[in-house]
Amino acid sequence: MNTQITTQLPIPPHYHLEKVSEVWRVPYQQRAAEAQAWAKEHNIKSASTDKSRVCLLLIDVQNTFCIPDFELFVGGKSGTGAVNDNRRLCEFIYRNLGVITTIVPTMDTHTAMQIFHPIFWVNAKGEHPTPAASSITPADIEKGIWKVNPAVAFSLGYDYEFLEKHAYHYVKQLTENGKYPLTVWFYHSMLGGIGHALVSSVEEAIFFHCITRDSQTQFEIKGDNPLTENYSVLRPEVLSGVDKKPIAQKNTRLIQQLLEFDAVIIAGQAKSHCVAWTIDDLLTEIQQIDAKLAKKIYLLEDCTSPVVVRGVVDYTEQADAAFERFAAAGMHVVKSTEVISFF
Repeated sequence: MNTQITTQLPIPPHYHLEKVSEVWRVPYQQRAAEAQAWAKEHNIKSASTDKSRVCLLLIDVQNTFCIPDFELFVGGKSGTGAVNDNRRLCEFIYRNLGVITTIVPTMDTHTAMQIFHPIFWVNAKGEHPTPAASSITPADIEKGIWKVNPAVAFSLGYDYEFLEKHAYHYVKQLTENGKYPLTVWFYHSMLGGIGHALVSSVEEAIFFHCITRDSQTQFEIKGDNPLTENYSVLRPEVLSGVDKKPIAQKNTRLIQQLLEFDAVIIAGQAKSHCVAWTIDDLLTEIQQIDAKLAKKIYLLEDCTSPVVVRGVVDYTEQADAAFERFAAAGMHVVKSTEVISFF
């Protein structure tokens, strides 16, 4: 296969870059009519006719991560990272409507009582950890600095002794597997809340693609298991509990599907966490099958930013190191404005 994006489309007149940082309702019926007219005007064919199938995998492009003043806004070094990323992402989608076969947005999906939220943990005074500033290690549990909040056991339907053993096993597994320590985050991506929704401008672009190309958007839910983190859409951070029984599963269906595409383009938030871990898991699968498959993967480096909390944490170095490793493995690190050749 040797397919090249040689003709990029214009940006539709409904798109306004200044609205990317805002939350608003997408006028679906109006956009649908405009999308059908746009397809006719620019001779955009149905995705079913694509000889080369291209997937755009969008990691957690949700209000909770991408809108200033929301729970876990990914500002990156600039302080406006996710907003700028999504402006470029929207324009990338519109310019390349004719070659993107399928768009797969992942949806980080949480409830309050999960292992990475404050209510799950208490200290001797009954206080909860400070979000974003607290990491919980095996030593913290051994010393009694933090323990599982007894009050959550009943609501979650678990025996408290089991939850205690699971929590200790869990943080040990993170350490042994070379993962980040368990970070206690602000409540975010709450199911049913406005933070869970896609960024309005990106949702609009995705919907426009769906109608223009007759291509159903494929949403992937992740992160709803209360006993494990799920940065990657392909697998949770820890698969088995202290009793050796599975607590979660790999998303083998999506892994297989992604590897069947001729090309997979990846963007989203955050570069240092959910994006990096998703790519890392995909690379692991690729290397177990055929290392040459890495050439199918394209990373939009200007449509993703690392987690940076000024004065607290800065994951820029880790994110950049991960992308360098992915490039060394054969993946393509590109910019959204480039003319991309798929081989």
